[in-house]
Amino acid sequence: MGVVFHSLGEPRSWPALALDHGVGYAPISCDERAPGKTMIASHAKISEVSNLLLRLADARARSDELFGIVKTDSLYERPIPERHRIIFYLGHLEAFDWNLFLPAIPALTPFAPELDKLFAFGIDPVDGGLPTDVPGDWPPLTKVQEYVSQIRLTIDEALDTFEDTRTSIKSQPELARLLNVAIEHRLMHAETLAYMLHQLPFAKKHYQVQRHTTQSPVPNEMLAIPEGLTRLGLRKSDSRFGWDNEYEACDLEVPSFAIDKYMVSNGDFLDFLLDHGYQNSRLWSTEDWRWKEQQGIERPVFWEKSGDAWFYRGMFENIPLPLAWPVYVSHAEAIAYARWAQKALPTEPQWQRSAYGAPNAPDREFPWGDDNPGAGQGNFDFARWDPVDVHSFPHNRSAFGVVGQLGNGWEWTSTAFAPLPGFKPFSFYPGYSANFFDGGHFVMKGGSARTAACMLRRSFRNWFQPHYQYAYAGFRCVS
Repeated sequence: MGVVFHSLGEPRSWPALALDHGVGYAPISCDERAPGKTMIASHAKISEVSNLLLRLADARARSDELFGIVKTDSLYERPIPERHRIIFYLGHLEAFDWNLFLPAIPALTPFAPELDKLFAFGIDPVDGGLPTDVPGDWPPLTKVQEYVSQIRLTIDEALDTFEDTRTSIKSQPELARLLNVAIEHRLMHAETLAYMLHQLPFAKKHYQVQRHTTQSPVPNEMLAIPEGLTRLGLRKSDSRFGWDNEYEACDLEVPSFAIDKYMVSNGDFLDFLLDHGYQNSRLWSTEDWRWKEQQGIERPVFWEKSGDAWFYRGMFENIPLPLAWPVYVSHAEAIAYARWAQKALPTEPQWQRSAYGAPNAPDREFPWGDDNPGAGQGNFDFARWDPVDVHSFPHNRSAFGVVGQLGNGWEWTSTAFAPLPGFKPFSFYPGYSANFFDGGHFVMKGGSARTAACMLRRSFRNWFQPHYQYAYAGFRCVS
């Protein structure tokens, strides 16, 4: 997600997008219809593709809903200086799908190649020069709306009218993979766009009433994690979808360590701030200190101060700082806190072991066991706009008693994002992961309130560069 992701008929005023065009079903190929062959496998393939098409429709509805928060006259704003204007992402989601499916579906013919190129790539939030474009450099909203509508209609009709998948699409497994990529890419952007819209002034968004709940903080404690094996990644033989950086699976021996039971809270971090943690250069690396000083960083970007009172900047309003919520900070700020506490950030294997490991047993599928994530199990799958108390979901607990490792905020690790042994980039998206194997991005694990349930899988790896403050990312410490 380090970029980082219904069908429409006639274009209409944004964001009132409708489900005009039905989701298609991929027909059985000629070989599958051959006499004497069992139809069970064929039906299974069709069922998988049909399910993916429904999921794509749902993901589109999710992104449409998100853009609908923005007032029309604010779609050309740039809430985060390092990122594109909002209008880019409106076109990007469709351009990505188009460029993804174009080589695989011969029936598709480019109709706006200049827009395909304009909306093709996002930008990574790195230090250095900022974008210099102005709103007038981007196409009018009506043109972008028409582009979005035409792409959805064209792709859906192509998927809906195949009579021979053997020749129209390279293979059913390849189609399933491309659909998974399109779905998860869009859902990734549905989260990272929330980071952007979070920074948009309240007056530029359509207000939504939020119910914020918080209780008094609970004392954190460190839990002992015994030595043992943990698995990173997926086997290539695994039938489940994964991004290229999730392969190949490897088992690692992790020495014993101790980890915080809960994520570091706003209240914990306030102690660091009041103890002049932002002014103590010994807690920061040379590079991180330079960044902090040049940017004038004196507090988490989600915090605001009025007089002597601290507030949390929510999606739609400021509220008194909830001390029991997880703090959202950059990797640099998390490391400074850990040093102040005389601890460290966990490595990726340590975090994985504490979340999925179990005494004398193989890793679980999820911290609580093998049951899929469900409503009420945690703050994830677009459940809320903002976090909740770090101890809100006691059943979201690992075998070792660590609480809340899925949802409520990604968790930074000290591990630089790098390939697992046997890594091979996707041929149709070679730069998705490989472009970020530069030692300057760090792995995050877990998930936030805006992370889709499909990306809560054990093997999923998120990453960002260390000075990006805007992600819904917190941390816990190890010793």
